[in-house]
Amino acid sequence: MELILSARSKTGESTDYTGLEKHGLSASVQLTGGTGGPKEPFLATVTVRNDASTAWTGVIHVEMPFPKTAPRYFLPAFMYGTNRGEAPLNVSKQFPRLRDGNPARPASPWWMVRSDRLSHPAAFVYDNGIIYGLSASPYFIRKDGRKQQWNPDNEGVFYQYGGYSCSLSKGTVGYTLGYENAPWLFIKATLVKERAPLEDNCFELAAGEAVSFALELYEYEAESELGVNAAMQEIYYRYHQSPRKAGDPRTAVADLSQAIYRYAWLPKELSYSGFVIEDKANGGYRYNKIFSLSWTNGLSVAVPVLMAALRLEEESMRQQALICIDNMVEHSLNPQTGLPFEAYDNEGIWSNRGWWFDGMHTPGHSSYLIGQAAYYILKAYDYEKRLKQCVHDDWLDFVTNILVRMEETKNTDGEYPYILSNKTGAGLEYDAFSGAWCMAAMAYRSWLTGDKTYLESLRRSEKHYHEAYIQRMECYGAPLDADKAVDSEGILAYIKAVRYLHALTGDQLYLSHMRDAIDYEFTFKFCYNSPVKIPPLSKVGWSSSGGSVTSTANPHIHPMSSNIVDELLYYVENTGDPYVRSRMKDTVDWGCQTYNRYDNEFDYGKKGWMSERFCHSEGLVTEVYSDGSPASTWFCLMPWASGCIIESLAGDLWEYEHLPLEE
Repeated sequence: MELILSARSKTGESTDYTGLEKHGLSASVQLTGGTGGPKEPFLATVTVRNDASTAWTGVIHVEMPFPKTAPRYFLPAFMYGTNRGEAPLNVSKQFPRLRDGNPARPASPWWMVRSDRLSHPAAFVYDNGIIYGLSASPYFIRKDGRKQQWNPDNEGVFYQYGGYSCSLSKGTVGYTLGYENAPWLFIKATLVKERAPLEDNCFELAAGEAVSFALELYEYEAESELGVNAAMQEIYYRYHQSPRKAGDPRTAVADLSQAIYRYAWLPKELSYSGFVIEDKANGGYRYNKIFSLSWTNGLSVAVPVLMAALRLEEESMRQQALICIDNMVEHSLNPQTGLPFEAYDNEGIWSNRGWWFDGMHTPGHSSYLIGQAAYYILKAYDYEKRLKQCVHDDWLDFVTNILVRMEETKNTDGEYPYILSNKTGAGLEYDAFSGAWCMAAMAYRSWLTGDKTYLESLRRSEKHYHEAYIQRMECYGAPLDADKAVDSEGILAYIKAVRYLHALTGDQLYLSHMRDAIDYEFTFKFCYNSPVKIPPLSKVGWSSSGGSVTSTANPHIHPMSSNIVDELLYYVENTGDPYVRSRMKDTVDWGCQTYNRYDNEFDYGKKGWMSERFCHSEGLVTEVYSDGSPASTWFCLMPWASGCIIESLAGDLWEYEHLPLEE
């Protein structure tokens, strides 16, 4: 199997990678076995030697070429297909896209990126029915005076990150010793930096020094892009580390819910604040309210708090959550459309002008918030009925009317609109995954009530979403602040939908499709603990393993993907699958260690406080301490983030005396 080796020197003026001999380097490649398949990749040992009499410093690049036809790349949590490089580029939110030729930013025909921007240390491509790819250690350590690749069983002192690459123009995937973020470094969707000079990102070889490293190389047949997940599972097992053990689920539920109850509730506004920030100068708190129906506030906070209150038998907490839910049910409806408004201001005036409004291309209702709100109201209805024997018929009627209205807006593909008219409720914009929340809510309602009126409609929609998005490993158009970047948020709704379709019908197809979607989510979920170097995450020993990257546009780790623990448990109960069980355990343990277990554990806030933004990679850092030094998280309580963890731990998992996380 051919490999292409090149290098770029720190002292060179050019940014081009050239042959090793021009740098005084030489290399040998030894193939030692394997079949190229997902379980038995080809094994290669590459040795690079500095033959010069002086030290060499730079980045070494190893590329695996393939016969290029119509490639779709998969660098987990960074690149999916082309990251929709075929879509218009003139967007307000920039994120890496692949496009051939000489496109304008944010597109490029090639990308290089530091390894910790990927959730798994691997780069794949699907082309002409074949999966090609490579995998190697995400960073190097020093051990016994030598530089060598890290693995979970190999202790040593951190030396340097590696990196990964993909090239549409050349038809390659690659691995680097040292790294570059090129041609640009995307810190977030609104902050992009130019390619930096080679400085701290270099790999050094002393005169006469050689370094050997292992590569796993893949080449196997697959029916679709989903075929990449077989290799991803094996890479998970090869590099897996568990999150730090820092607590237990029931303690986490109590800590997180009490913090929201005590510090985030705004009784005048009948809701929870979007952000709570300590005002140390005045000994109090500041609030960024951003009231919304769901998604970052509203029902995505109130319903998990209600679940916690029911589990903990905290009646005052329950009443607080009920006030919030009732206010939304009673006052959010737009009489012109029969759909709920999605935000309200400090005077209690409802509209669709939420904090995300000016980032949208088309104003109106969104299926993302409508569907998610309906789903959460149904979950509140379900838990109140099961755990309190209290039936809220008005909640069920409210949701039913909305969902029936949404069924009328689907296009001929069975896809729900992305945006709907404020005036008529007609679908204005499609081509997005966000409507899967409406599918999840209708499937949940059908299961709760036994009403199968819309079952065939649900089947058609599920088939469309699977074929158009899931099967291509390219889900986009869920969160409204990401300009339809490929994301991990929308898949959560689809997973919930097929869970209830399976429960409703017993059709094994939905378990199969559920696994496809779960595998897609796992590509965003870290399998190892990235060596974070910036406090407070570095100081507390925070773990990236079990946390998921939000999207290719907002590439920090966030907690939303924790809210599918119920669904992962359902899948494990129905299949006994040990891989999904292990990743469910990672998700649970990650949630138990990612908030303040005591005041100021993360250098801010009270016990139970938690933010949404965790910068596992230094290339994402935007927050600073008061002295101007960088910080790897936001310093605030964000109740929706806490709600994701509460929902994951106070759901079906609570029913087990001993958590079903081991075989």
